[in-house]
Amino acid sequence: MRAWFLFLLLLAAVPSLHAGKKKQAPYTLPTNATSLYRTLDPKSLLQHLAFYELYPETIEGKKALEIAWTLLTGKETLESEALLLPSLDVYSIIGLVTKKAEDTSPEIGDEQLCILEKVAERLENRKLKGFSAWTKEDVLALPSSEIDLGRSLLIYQFQNDADAKQKIRHYEATLDLMALQILAHMKQPATAEDIIGEINQFIFRDMRFRFPPHSLYAKDIDLYTFLPSVLDSRQGVCLGVSTLYLCLAQRIGLELDIITPPGHIYVSYQNGPHVINIETTARGINLPSDTYLGINTKSLQKRNMKEVVGMAFFNQASVMLGKEDFTSAIKLYETAREYIPDDPLVKMLLGINYLFAGKKKEGESLLKQVQGLTFDGAIAPETMPEDYLTGKVDAKGIKMVFMPVDENRESIIAKQNELKAHLKKYPKFRAGLLQLATTYLQLGRGQEAYEVLMRYHKIDPTNPTIEYYLCIICMQRYDYMKAWAFYTSAEKIVTEAGHHPKALKSLKASLQRIAPSPL
Repeated sequence: MRAWFLFLLLLAAVPSLHAGKKKQAPYTLPTNATSLYRTLDPKSLLQHLAFYELYPETIEGKKALEIAWTLLTGKETLESEALLLPSLDVYSIIGLVTKKAEDTSPEIGDEQLCILEKVAERLENRKLKGFSAWTKEDVLALPSSEIDLGRSLLIYQFQNDADAKQKIRHYEATLDLMALQILAHMKQPATAEDIIGEINQFIFRDMRFRFPPHSLYAKDIDLYTFLPSVLDSRQGVCLGVSTLYLCLAQRIGLELDIITPPGHIYVSYQNGPHVINIETTARGINLPSDTYLGINTKSLQKRNMKEVVGMAFFNQASVMLGKEDFTSAIKLYETAREYIPDDPLVKMLLGINYLFAGKKKEGESLLKQVQGLTFDGAIAPETMPEDYLTGKVDAKGIKMVFMPVDENRESIIAKQNELKAHLKKYPKFRAGLLQLATTYLQLGRGQEAYEVLMRYHKIDPTNPTIEYYLCIICMQRYDYMKAWAFYTSAEKIVTEAGHHPKALKSLKASLQRIAPSPL
């Protein structure tokens, strides 16, 4: 294990020593400090800077500074006296990366930022045209291959702030220091596996970035999505930590693929048949790609860097939708659409929010564009546009589908009652039936769930997810003949689509053990 606890010990003493510090004549380090110096991680930029801050006038302190400079610049000699200037605020620079979530951001002056920007010139993202962008229009005009993800996201985050440029530089300095520390630990030449290993070590073990508790992100997912919030709190949902990962990878020069299963995102290194998936909600572990496939998901969608920018606003729009702030949701979906213009899910959700906001003409126009469409990677077509446009549901009924629930039983029952009442008027609204069945399953009421799913099945027997759920419920009720019938139906649907999901194979094995196939 790296000497990270040692660094924290060094850092804890910095504030009191930094304030009002005066230059002293060289002195001999105390024995315990000498021992401390010897145990510094030779490749830890932050530990050497912290040690220099504590003992700047000692021989060991100056050596620590030289090593820190080498780690920062990748050069073997101290070519500049910049880091020796009294104006250097080492504590604040260290604090950019190591501050705790409850701490305020350290004050970093322009001179400090200039020093950091100078030593970070060797990072690979400086070659991108996007690193010269300072406005939304600049970003939109770029091809995806030239997007600097960090700069693009920060431009939007601070576009209405008077000191936007200074804030952008501040957070970019944090990303730069992170990338430089990762590079310092990397052996040369480094393979993709080496780079991924070092990024994982730094983000998930050294800095302890984590997925937030459900009770937190369910209410404020935007706080765990946007880059500054993720950096400040060291907590993020899949999109938040994945964007941080991509920002660091761009600086180091590692090209990653961005994969978006339904409702999720992860990053992946792919070189022919060699694939390393990086699950950012589980400390970067490598899960097999087929783990992300489902009964209705036969393939995984790849995104480009420009689309990732749009996805940040897509996530924020979902928060506004949950709060029934449809005007804000529309603005955010429209922003997302600037980056993902042809995405059918964005079109559908923007159209639905237009309906909720009373803009029926605009909403129906978008829904017609995705009517009957099977979204990328799916097997069954999306049903809500079709059901709305054919009179099987109204806008109020669709709104109930998006009605949020928490872990409280009362909220589930409230949604259930709303759905039951509306389905009396619109009994063929398929998404509503699926949501109603889900509420029964959440309450452990399998019989009622079965009855609702059967209503769906009679309307539309081509949805493999419905057939799969019916098979499981029939198994639980020991009705094995029906279970096999629904399994066979689900298998036929997915096989015709060229899909062979693991979940269905596991279901067959379970069913075969307790009731061998009658066929």
